[in-house]
Amino acid sequence: MTWLRPRPYPLRLTELPFSPPLVQAPMEGVTNFQVRNAFARLGGVGLLTTEFVRVSSGALTEKVMRRHVLKTPGVPLAVQIMGNEPDFMAESARVAAACGADVVDVNLGCPTKRALKGNVGAAMLRDPELCHRVLAAMREQVPGLFSAKIRAGFEETEHVFAIADAIRASGVDFLTVHPRRRKDGFREGTCDWRIIGLLAEKLDLPVIGNGDVWCASDARRMMQETGCAAVMIGRGAMRNPFIFRQSAALLRGEEPEKPDLVALLAWYRQLAAECLEAFGGHEGGTLARLKEALVYLSASVRDGIPWRSAMVRSTRLEECFGHLERLLAERPMEDFDLCAERAPWAKNPGGPDCSE
Repeated sequence: MTWLRPRPYPLRLTELPFSPPLVQAPMEGVTNFQVRNAFARLGGVGLLTTEFVRVSSGALTEKVMRRHVLKTPGVPLAVQIMGNEPDFMAESARVAAACGADVVDVNLGCPTKRALKGNVGAAMLRDPELCHRVLAAMREQVPGLFSAKIRAGFEETEHVFAIADAIRASGVDFLTVHPRRRKDGFREGTCDWRIIGLLAEKLDLPVIGNGDVWCASDARRMMQETGCAAVMIGRGAMRNPFIFRQSAALLRGEEPEKPDLVALLAWYRQLAAECLEAFGGHEGGTLARLKEALVYLSASVRDGIPWRSAMVRSTRLEECFGHLERLLAERPMEDFDLCAERAPWAKNPGGPDCSE
C-alpha cells in the first residue's frame, strides 16, 4: 500500500461495528425520521442515515441539529453533513456527535446542479486536498465514528484512488462508494462495482458499496463480487421495503421470505399514521410523503405507470389508499418485483431523482 499517504490517526476498525451489514442510504427529501422508523420496524437494517444536513453560512447550532438527530431505538444513526468550509463543518460535526449521532458522515457524492454551484457534495471531488482539509478538521471534533460517502470521480474515474487516499488520510473510520461519476447523475449507465472492489482491496479500512442494488440477491452479489464490508441501499429500499430483511436472510444463508401484500399495505398505513402525527394531524404533508413513497413502489409494478398516474392525482389520503388497495387486490403477486430475485419482466428500475 505504498500509494497511501501518512495518516495521523490510528485505524480503529477492521470490520464495521453494526449488524446486519446493511445500511439505509441518505436520500434528500425522502429518508425522514418516519421512513427510517418504517424500515427499522421490518428489520434487517444495521445502520440508518439521515438526509444530508446542509452547512453553508455558519456552523449548525444544537437547536437545529436536534431536529435531525432523531433516533430509532435499537438501530444506530448516521448523520450526514454537506458543506465545504472547514471550521463550519468541524463545529457542525462536533454538535452532531454531541447530540447523539452514532456516526458523523460527510456527503461527497451529491451530483445535483445546486451542489455543483455551491462546490459541495460531488463537486468537491475535483479537489482532493479540499476534501482532506475539511474532513481532517471534522475528525478533530468527532470522538466517535466518522465516515464519508463518495462517487467514483467528478468527470472520470481515474482520480478515484487519489480521492480515496486523501479521505483515508483525513482520519475517516470507513468509506462508502457509489461507483458512478458526478456527471452520470443518478441514472446514467450502470454502476461499475469493480471500483468498489478495487477500493475494498487497496484500502486498509472498511468500504461500503452502494448503487444498483434493486433486490436482496443484488446485495449478496455485491458483497461476494467486491469484498465490501457492507451494502448501502436507497432507491431499492423505497421500491421494496422488504429488501433489508430479505438481504439479511440471504447473508445468513437462510431462505428469504416471500413478499406479503397485506403486510405491504400495513407498512404504508403505519408510515402514513406516523407522518400524520408528525404533521399535527394535517393531511397535506402526509399525502405528499405517501405519494412520493408510492411513486417508488410503482417502479416495482408491471406496467405500473397508468396506476401511478392515477394515484398521484389523489387529493385526499384515503383516496390515495383506495388506489393502493385496488392495486394490491386486483394484481397477482407475479406483477410485483418484490422478491429476493428480480422478476423476469423487470427492467432497470428508476424512481425520483434524489441523493443516494
